[in-house]
Amino acid sequence: MAAKRIRLVQRRKSAGFTQESLAEYLGVERSTVGRWESAETEPQAWLRPKIARAFHSRDELQAALDDVTIIQAQSSERVNYALENPASADLLVVAYLHERLRQVDESYDQASSTSLLGPAGAIHGQVRFLRENAVDARVRRALYEVEADSATLMGQLVWDVSQRRDHQAPLGYFEEAVSAARHVRDPSIESYATLRMSFVALYGEKKPEQGLLLAQQAVDVAKPASPSLTGLSLLHGAEGYAMTGALKECEDALRRAEAQFDRVNDDDVSAEYYTINEFNRLAGSCYLFLDRPELAEPILRTTTHALVSKKKSQAIALGNLTLALLRQGKLDEAAGAMHRTIDAVELTRGGGGLNLAFSAGRELRQWRREPWAQDINDRLLALMAAM
Repeated sequence: MAAKRIRLVQRRKSAGFTQESLAEYLGVERSTVGRWESAETEPQAWLRPKIARAFHSRDELQAALDDVTIIQAQSSERVNYALENPASADLLVVAYLHERLRQVDESYDQASSTSLLGPAGAIHGQVRFLRENAVDARVRRALYEVEADSATLMGQLVWDVSQRRDHQAPLGYFEEAVSAARHVRDPSIESYATLRMSFVALYGEKKPEQGLLLAQQAVDVAKPASPSLTGLSLLHGAEGYAMTGALKECEDALRRAEAQFDRVNDDDVSAEYYTINEFNRLAGSCYLFLDRPELAEPILRTTTHALVSKKKSQAIALGNLTLALLRQGKLDEAAGAMHRTIDAVELTRGGGGLNLAFSAGRELRQWRREPWAQDINDRLLALMAAM
């Protein structure tokens, strides 16, 4: 299992040192510097002030030492040993687990949640066990950071697999994520987990007022740290307003959410969550809830094409587009959009797209004797049987 302290290497280079020249400045062997950078060892305490002076930053030295990146995860022997001997867990073990979690998370928009639940659950259990038994404070803190991410992903997957029917288990994971994020004072993770709790209230429990309250809590936590999460939370708040029929409040929240795009910068680690496609997808959904399908349709058309690489999000946008077309009486186009929705749901089994597919199916009942509607109904029944 190879690793590297990339940030430490960057600090050395930006200070104008090669490994050889830094070793000469510190009075150590070049191989010693190499072992620091490959995360095999750490500088002894008496050397650290001199390294900090060389890097012109004392605070960044510790952060650079803590920032371990897995370059190639070839085996899990070290993790297995740590699970048998928790006191031996170190930052390299944490980095390996974090990398495994990242790989599962990156598959979320393409793979079925059912297939991801097992691997994610195994990682989450290992992280939690090691965190509960870690003896080193830095290792425990790093494990809390990974636990916050793994608990959030578990909440998403459990909710998907339950077809958004089980609310308590996902909420338990999101609450765990919030607690872990607070331990390490990470407002971005805390805000995102809180926002996920609002999803359960809005789309699962059908409690828009509770969803609005949680979305606003997410806004309040995110404001000092992440314009992108602030914008995303405002977006879901807008959808909560739309669910209650509050047009003015909904459009005001949409405007405030859109304004956050101008504030997102390179330091915003959550920028990937907040894109113009996500904004348009939710804006289209808002206008559907407000019974304005003619406004929702053009927004959703654009969005479904843009989300081709994010199948779970695309399935939701396609489901909403189907509803917008049906409610305008555009039956041929609605049928095409419905088939595309089912295609996407069959691939990913995403709970949001699945629920919208069945919602659209219920609205098709008035045309149930039409051959095209019967074809769609047959596919929905097959989809239900496969769940």
